[in-house]
Amino acid sequence: MKSLYLRIYLTVVAVLLAFALIGGWLAHRQIEREREQAEQAQDERLQAMADLLERALPPADAPAFEQTHALRRWSLQLRMPLALESATGERLASTPRFERRQELGEGNPPKVLTLSDGRRLLVLRPWRPRAGLPPVLGPFLERAHVLGLLFVLLFIGVALGAYPVVRRLTRRLETLKRGVERFGAGELQHRVAVDGKDEVAALAQSFNQSAERVSALVRAHQSLVANASHELRSPLARLKMALALRDETGPNPRLDQEVARNLAELDGLIEELLMSARLEASAPQRQRVDLLGLAAEECAQAGLALESDLLEAAVQGEERLLRRALRNLLENAKRYGGSEQDLELCRRGAWLDVRVRDRGPGVPPELAERIFEPFFRLPGHAEVAGGVGLGLALVRQIALAHQGSVRCEPRPGGGSVFVLSLPAA
Repeated sequence: MKSLYLRIYLTVVAVLLAFALIGGWLAHRQIEREREQAEQAQDERLQAMADLLERALPPADAPAFEQTHALRRWSLQLRMPLALESATGERLASTPRFERRQELGEGNPPKVLTLSDGRRLLVLRPWRPRAGLPPVLGPFLERAHVLGLLFVLLFIGVALGAYPVVRRLTRRLETLKRGVERFGAGELQHRVAVDGKDEVAALAQSFNQSAERVSALVRAHQSLVANASHELRSPLARLKMALALRDETGPNPRLDQEVARNLAELDGLIEELLMSARLEASAPQRQRVDLLGLAAEECAQAGLALESDLLEAAVQGEERLLRRALRNLLENAKRYGGSEQDLELCRRGAWLDVRVRDRGPGVPPELAERIFEPFFRLPGHAEVAGGVGLGLALVRQIALAHQGSVRCEPRPGGGSVFVLSLPAA
C-alpha cells in the first residue's frame, strides 16, 4: 500500500476497532458479573421469602382449601405466581396465574424451594411479555444492547470523521511533495503554499526558506560566472594585444611589463575564484589562530601601522583564510584609502574587531553593502587602479565561514573603516 493517507486511516480504524472490541468484551464481562450477582441475590431473597411463607402457611396436615386460600392470599400480596406441592410431588395448591402461565408455557421452569416439613414451594419469576425477558435478565441484556449500539455508533462516527482529517493532512504533504519535485526539476522560483500553523505548515515554510536560499545561491553563482568570464576577457585581450605588438616590434620592456601585469591579474582572479569556490564547498578547518600575531605580520608586510592594547587575541579558524581576509582589507585600504591607513585590533565583549581605517573618498551609505558583492566596484574606480572586485566579497565569505561579519562604516573626519568581527576563542 503506497498511499500514506490510506495507511494512516486504516491504522486509525484498526485501533478504533480494537478499542471497540476490547471495550465490548469488558462491558460483557461486567454485565455477566452483575447478572450472576443479581441472580444470586434474587435466589437469596426467594429463599428468605420461602422461610417466611413456611411460617405463614398452614401446616402440612391442614385441609387443602385452607392451604390454597393462604397460598393465594400471599401470592396476591407478593405479586408472584405460586404453587405448593407435597413431599411426594402431589399438587396441594396453586394460584390461577401460576396455572395459566404453565398452560401457556411461558418462561423458564419454576424455582423450587423446599420447606422444612418436606413440602415444596414453586415460584414463577415475574414475566414481561413485551420484552420477552425475565426482570433479572432484561436490564442487563438491554444495557448490553445499548453499549453495543454505542460502540458501533462511536466506531462509525470516528471512522467517518477521521477520513477527511487524515486525507486533508496527507493532501498537504502530497502538495509539498509536488512542489519539491517541481523545484528539483529546475523551477527555482516555485514555492509551496503555507496552510495552517502545524508541523506540515512549518515544513512548507522551511522548504520555502531553503528554496529561497538555494535560488539566491544559484543566482549568485550565475552572476559570479558571468562576471568572472567578463573579467577574464579584459586581461586576456590585453595579453593578446601585447603579444601581437611584441611579435611586430620585437622585445620591448614596456610590453613585457604589461604582459607580467596582466598575468598577475589573471593569477589573482583565478586564485580568488578558487578560494571562493572552496569556501562554498567545505567549511574551514578549526584550530586556534593568533589573530594579533597574524595582523602584525600582515601590517609589517603592507607597511601599515598596527594599534592594539591587547596582549593576546585568538580565534578559532583556518589561518590561511584569515590571513587572506586581513591581506585583502589592507590591500583595499592601500589602493583606495588615500595617504593614511592603519589597522586597529580591539576586543568588544566576546568579539574581536579588526578595524582597517583609511582617509580615502569614503563609501556612500547606500553602497556600503553592495561593495561586498562579487565584481562590484564603486563608480569612478577604473580597472587600472588594480583589483577585480572579488577581494571584499571574499572577505565577507571568510567572515561568514568563521561565524563572523564584516561591514563598512564612515570614519569621522573622512574616509572609511572596514570592521571584521570574529568570535574570540
